[in-house]
Amino acid sequence: MKRYQKVLGQRKRKIERRLAGMMKDRGGPVMTAGQNIRYEVSEKTNGMGVGGIGAFHQMAQRIGLVRRIDERLQLLKVHLPYHESDHVLNPVYNILAGGMRLEDIELRRGDEVFLDALGASRIPDPTTSGDFTRRFKEEDIGVLMDVINESRQEVWKEKAKDILKEAFIDMDGTVARTFGECKGGMEYNYTGIWGYHPLIVSLWNTKEVLYLVNRPGNVASHDGCAEWIDRAIDLVKPYAERVTLRGDTDFSLTRHFDRWSDRADFIFGMDASPGLVGRANAVAEADWMVLERKAKHVVQTEPREKPLNVKEAIVVEREFKNVKLVSEWATKIRYRPGQCAKTYDLVILKKNLSVEKGEKVLFDDIRYFFYITTRVDLTPAELVKSANQRGDQENVIEQLKNGVNAMRMPVNDLLSNWAYMVIAALAWNLKSWFAMMMPDREKGRVMLKMEFRRFLNNIIRLPCQIIRQGRQIIYRLMSYNPWMSDFLKTWEAIRQFSTA
Repeated sequence: MKRYQKVLGQRKRKIERRLAGMMKDRGGPVMTAGQNIRYEVSEKTNGMGVGGIGAFHQMAQRIGLVRRIDERLQLLKVHLPYHESDHVLNPVYNILAGGMRLEDIELRRGDEVFLDALGASRIPDPTTSGDFTRRFKEEDIGVLMDVINESRQEVWKEKAKDILKEAFIDMDGTVARTFGECKGGMEYNYTGIWGYHPLIVSLWNTKEVLYLVNRPGNVASHDGCAEWIDRAIDLVKPYAERVTLRGDTDFSLTRHFDRWSDRADFIFGMDASPGLVGRANAVAEADWMVLERKAKHVVQTEPREKPLNVKEAIVVEREFKNVKLVSEWATKIRYRPGQCAKTYDLVILKKNLSVEKGEKVLFDDIRYFFYITTRVDLTPAELVKSANQRGDQENVIEQLKNGVNAMRMPVNDLLSNWAYMVIAALAWNLKSWFAMMMPDREKGRVMLKMEFRRFLNNIIRLPCQIIRQGRQIIYRLMSYNPWMSDFLKTWEAIRQFSTA
């Protein structure tokens, strides 16, 4: 490792000297290459641009993922030559290599260096990969998610003790649009979109997707969620000192509250029903506390001058209806839903809004937001903050849709697309596991929050030579970026990782 650090240090100093050079007018553009560019084809030296892929394949083996898939997922009668793990990991590595759809597997399949890097004589073609997803029944998808979760627990045992001290499980539904007319199981939802309505259960602390369930497009967000919430509690509880469920108003399933409260805490939004609004109006003025939201970022230097709000100026000029937040108050009362035997805390958030048109104030509008919870240790302000953090799951969903492209629905029916979503989401989970294995804990936290495309650019897209020497496959890295030292340290940690 010391040798790696010496070479990386030299490369870092070299690029720093280059970038710190004197700024002067050279009489023309700095990009001077032009007629002197020429291409050649190497006869002996082989290389590829995704040198980080080897560390992730090694991680999949070290945590027992490859072994568990082959032992537990029985979808093939014969293996000629591929095993179940080959079919599952093939689309995952295509995504890690920058592929956006199944067809991009053909690029990997025709890349001899990529095949050598994985020690493969060949990999399944895109059609075969699509056919594999059609072998899944619902129970097989459950087995695959269980296998992935058993492997993630191996990482949690060693690397997530501090991260999971207080675990937050978030849940939400999202619309996955389809454009074809022959996708089995798709439906027409209330917004006029054809497609599916997947349920995502994720872990806020590590951004991992715990369960991903495909459903027809016309079902409610909470449809069938209780089973998956129970399974998520079972999964996380042994590794966390405290587990808290969070969801919006669709997931306030009051008939499950008493049962869930025996196993975990929860924070759920509640619809502003006339009964709850009546309770809020009955709260004495002295019981309301002003809610002050802390700034998202602390300015380390002098604050910069704010730019002109162009959007606000247009809204005022054209006299659009404009709703502005004037102030917020919060309070807490005890409340027992009709289907519950227990009484819980109900936090009420009151927003004073000003409705304007142009520069004229039309009227003030008071709106209430309600949160029901078992977290009696939190003040109303702290609870509202925690409930708002659930919105971070939208970033996870966005990355699944447009970073990993797990919701493109490339195959033919609900079950096969469900299987593909689970497989594709594994690429996102591998990113989280790699971040948890980083020796530098602060860098690991940065990577957990990192967008998928930025992660690929920093960790996966490392130009390298592939050298097969004896029984070894050597990845000889040929470039430098600021994350490379952390990548190599994490690879060393992966090499020493053992599930035994």
